[in-house]
Amino acid sequence: MGAHGVKAVFFDLDNTLVDTAAAGRRAIEEVISVLQSKHHYGEGEARVICDKVQAKLLKECHDPAKMCITDLRISHWEEAIQETIGGEVNRNLAAECYFLWKTTRLQHLTLAEDTRGMLTELRKRVRLLLLTNGDKQTQREKIEACACQPYFDAIVVGGEQKEEKPAPSIFHYCCDLLGVQPAECVMVGDSLDTDIQGGLNAGLKATVWLNKAMTTPVDTSPVPHYIISSVLDLPAVLQKMEHKINANVGTDHMASSNEAH
Repeated sequence: MGAHGVKAVFFDLDNTLVDTAAAGRRAIEEVISVLQSKHHYGEGEARVICDKVQAKLLKECHDPAKMCITDLRISHWEEAIQETIGGEVNRNLAAECYFLWKTTRLQHLTLAEDTRGMLTELRKRVRLLLLTNGDKQTQREKIEACACQPYFDAIVVGGEQKEEKPAPSIFHYCCDLLGVQPAECVMVGDSLDTDIQGGLNAGLKATVWLNKAMTTPVDTSPVPHYIISSVLDLPAVLQKMEHKINANVGTDHMASSNEAH
């Protein structure tokens, strides 16, 4: 990219570079299958347990100083089983379900071949950084599982920092890591609340919202600079930005040439 253009691109991980939601669905189906075949639960009961766990994950508040993520998530399964079936707390079954869910999800987290290719090409022209919110252990395991480290100049996990996206501090930390200014960076992600709002809060050059469904949100704030339906559309957006920058630079140059010296 030109001297006046984009110098770095920050990518979100979950449901941006890797399809965490799809991997999670595969993991849930695996647990349902084992609850039925090995533990003789009815399919309905097994699904209710898994639905309850997913609801707990969505509302999860985790303080690593108080409890490790493994214990917290086993307790989600423990509660879900007891809420559905009643009776004694079954810690062993809860742990079995959790580890099966976790390992299956990690097995299905892959960085697609065409995404790898795009990142490799992009990195020839700009610096790339992975910026993900979440618990340190959980996110590092995902990063390891999808083997995305070689494609990035730096990796920043929200759970290892004082603040997560959308706080400006984590974006400015990323800029410092790469030795670039916020106005030289682009944020790409699927979350309006964390990725897009965060990029805007931090004063980045542009925000690119990955909206796979291409549905218009009811609430149009925050407003991303660009919207794409596939992460593979990003190079075209960056090219468009470069043309715009070069055109502006050309205009500025002509204006200064025309001024009386």
